[in-house]
Amino acid sequence: MRLSIVIPVLGSYEASRRQLLHFERIGVPKHDTEIIIVDDGSDPPLENTANIPVTIHRTHDKRPWTWALARNAGAKIAQGDYVLMYDVDHIATAQLINFVRTFDGLKVQFIREFGVLDHNGELTQDRDVLAEYGLPKERSLRLGPLPNNFAMRRDLFWELGGYREDLVDRPYPQGEDPAFRGVWRRFDPDGKKVCPHRPTMFMFPNGKYCGDVDYNPQGLFHGLTRKTSRNGFYQQQRKERAES
Repeated sequence: MRLSIVIPVLGSYEASRRQLLHFERIGVPKHDTEIIIVDDGSDPPLENTANIPVTIHRTHDKRPWTWALARNAGAKIAQGDYVLMYDVDHIATAQLINFVRTFDGLKVQFIREFGVLDHNGELTQDRDVLAEYGLPKERSLRLGPLPNNFAMRRDLFWELGGYREDLVDRPYPQGEDPAFRGVWRRFDPDGKKVCPHRPTMFMFPNGKYCGDVDYNPQGLFHGLTRKTSRNGFYQQQRKERAES
């Protein structure tokens, strides 16, 4: 197996349905690529709604914010030489998947732009559609990079230790993603081990990009709150609103 796509999901039933329909539409090569949806305690459990092979791996973990454990769980059962990891609010195109399938380096990260999967699982960047999902029309379609979206050799993922599981019970944000990023930076201090070419990945507008850290367009995603004293984005929004 060449590639394992690992997506942790809590609830997010309609977003998951669209993702699976999207994979069906773009024709993920089943001879060398597997799709693993890690159901991180959804109630009711997620089901495969597509006419393609998909592994639904259920963690049965009902604690909030256990996505890092879910990613580790997906990597443990993955058969691919490489793992492609991203969250259900992001979208991988056929071009991105095919790039990773033929990639032979250590790690590749992605450029990001806003986009949505419609009810038929088709990607669109139509500005009127994006506005329906809460994205201000004056905002650029480009986003900053997200180090937590990547493809990496699976053996290297484990050589680096995977995600720290001891942080999970801390208040949100627990810090698993910066911790993993820190491990990578110590492994690659000069930034020369990441592929210089970065394919484009797309992201549903939601959360802080739409003016509220808990903004959940059309109820596509889970309802866990990000409004905590540890969330710097939320505290900054509160300060700006208090001053306006």
